[in-house]
Amino acid sequence: MCGMGEVKDMDDLVGFRAAECTIALQEATLPRHGRNRRKRIHPAFAIAGMSVAFPVGIGLALVLGVLQLYALEQKGDPILLFVGVGLVVVAIVLDAMAYRKLPGQSKGGMKGLLLSVACGVLMSLFYYLVMQSLAKVDFGGGVLKDVNAANLAAGSLQDGKLTAYSANVIFCLGILLSNFVFNTAIMLRPVEGLPVPVSAYFQGRFQDHLWGVVGGFIWAVGMSLNVIAAGVAGPAISYGLGQGATMIAAIWGVFIWQEFRQAPPGTNKLLGLMFAAFVVGLALVVMARIPQLAILR
Repeated sequence: MCGMGEVKDMDDLVGFRAAECTIALQEATLPRHGRNRRKRIHPAFAIAGMSVAFPVGIGLALVLGVLQLYALEQKGDPILLFVGVGLVVVAIVLDAMAYRKLPGQSKGGMKGLLLSVACGVLMSLFYYLVMQSLAKVDFGGGVLKDVNAANLAAGSLQDGKLTAYSANVIFCLGILLSNFVFNTAIMLRPVEGLPVPVSAYFQGRFQDHLWGVVGGFIWAVGMSLNVIAAGVAGPAISYGLGQGATMIAAIWGVFIWQEFRQAPPGTNKLLGLMFAAFVVGLALVVMARIPQLAILR
């Protein structure tokens, strides 16, 4: 049920909050000159099924996100970057095709498709907005450079903008506050299944809630590292690599949870092609930031 999935998200919020405190402590330990990121696609999965929500929602978020972030800051070889991203999208589609072969998968419909598109568009925006909040080093006269020790020694951070650490604190706080509204609304009026009362959260076992908290903590720390890396790799590359988390989830599904043990013949071939496309695509995205390896230009 979609609604029950939202109960677990409340635990993730606690994890985000704990990670926020960790980030704030990291910010406090920075030298003085160095001071001054959940994907909401569960309803689309519930209605459209994995075979529609994955390629449409996450694939659309990846493509739109990389395009707008590359327009924001053009770092890296565009050919290697976009070919790599294209292969990751192919991997996502192959993953969805493999899930479609599993028994009991939803065939979807127009409602599920529209939800997947809406989720994909919304997911493509969050990283762009976080990047817009980050400060550059101001050298005066409109000259802005990346934040690093050498530039900070010669210039100063932009006024009115945030560091990677403080931006993630605000981001986690935004998740915490907004999800009490949106998450509760989806629990009470789910797009599929019966409503789930808020009181259901308190009926779970401690260990169940604990894993939700740990999941939120891990995600928030990963988001922090991703934003910090964007200063060197560039926003488009950093975001593209971050969306590869989809394939990490697929690895867990295949090898840990063994979701495909009852899949029909031919599924393993799709999974093999999926992992191949993902690994090659990921390698090209990484290579796009290494000028010596930009061989396709």
